[in-house]
Amino acid sequence: MPSRLFWRRFATAAGLYGSTALGVLGTVVAARSLSKDDFGLFATVFVAAGFFQVLLDLTVEESLTKYGFRYVSSEQWGRLRGLFRSALRLKLLGGALAGLALLALAPVADAIFSSDGLTWAFVAAAALPLLQSPENVSATALLLRGRYDLRGLFQTVSMGLRLIAIAVGAQSGVVEMVIGIGIAQAVSTCIVGAVGLAAFRRFPRVPAERLAEDRKGIVAFVLQSSAATGLLSLRAALAPLLLGVAAGPTQVGIFRIAQAPQSGFAAASAPVRLILLTEQTRAWERGAQASVLAGVRRYTLIATPLMLAVVPVFVWLMPDLIRLVFGSRYLDATDAARLILVAAGIQLAIGWTKSLPVAIGRPNLRLVTHGIETAVLLPLVVVLGLEWGAAGAAAATLAATVAFVLAWAVIFARIRRDALA
Repeated sequence: MPSRLFWRRFATAAGLYGSTALGVLGTVVAARSLSKDDFGLFATVFVAAGFFQVLLDLTVEESLTKYGFRYVSSEQWGRLRGLFRSALRLKLLGGALAGLALLALAPVADAIFSSDGLTWAFVAAAALPLLQSPENVSATALLLRGRYDLRGLFQTVSMGLRLIAIAVGAQSGVVEMVIGIGIAQAVSTCIVGAVGLAAFRRFPRVPAERLAEDRKGIVAFVLQSSAATGLLSLRAALAPLLLGVAAGPTQVGIFRIAQAPQSGFAAASAPVRLILLTEQTRAWERGAQASVLAGVRRYTLIATPLMLAVVPVFVWLMPDLIRLVFGSRYLDATDAARLILVAAGIQLAIGWTKSLPVAIGRPNLRLVTHGIETAVLLPLVVVLGLEWGAAGAAAATLAATVAFVLAWAVIFARIRRDALA
């Protein structure tokens, strides 16, 4: 009979795949329901909201996972409660700052992106970062209980609510759609918050304690993680914004369509990455470094041949897939989608690079590698985007991904040497 661990992993995969499928379906519904120009406005607003949320919202989830498992293993329940209390305050502060940044940008958004109709859409989106900010803190409590299956389930619920909001709001316009998504996010945050609180209360109830000598390490961990996530924000959000400034919102919409393969491949590895984050961190804290590194090698040896077989097939089918899913009017996204697909295949093959730095307590490695990636990406997005629009931005993404892989090849060799010395 399959073990409980097997079923949890299966449920995690099902939940994360379901959430991604619903997310992609939401993009499809928006693209088909709105005009090409309005979809470009919609994509621009959400890229901007994501950018400011990641940039200004401190990344406390990784330190929560790392130090949370440490406190659970050592049964320091007071410090665990103090850690979560501080994390929640920081998340709420970051969400509020991101919302204020969107409000500040709203009056000049039309001028910056050479378009009409963005001002009120930015105002409507300003509530999103604050509404979403507590959700990941609650989700981390589920990880500390080993319930990554519930995390996957509630991601599906969240994306299902968002899909409903898009489908309903699309009948009225971009601003109404954004407002609907905000309502859906509020409901999702309340649901995950309630379940996360119930999971957290299963730990022994003791008064919260100060973090004492751990505070310095936790602060450094949070700052390094936030800097690395900020660079990810530059890669994922600022690049489309720069494309929008250089080539207009319509090209941002085309680029958004081209990124669909990236979303799909990220979903393919998401369950494994979530499981790796939980189990690698626990194993490293227990001194099983060799096991963690062997798991990384095993993941790469399985994922790389799989991508070599799958990617060429989807490259060939790309025009038909775009026509089938998004409609013939988006066929000009084909070249960009093919380039993004290759980059996504490479990223999946080294998907462990997201979990390993957290597991071993060295988030600065993400800062270094994503710094290299970003330094390659952003200038190329502007230069190539001016010339070839979305296809140029996709070529910049592929070049940056290659630079990221080369940096990690060197770093992992050093990690392995030091751990096994």
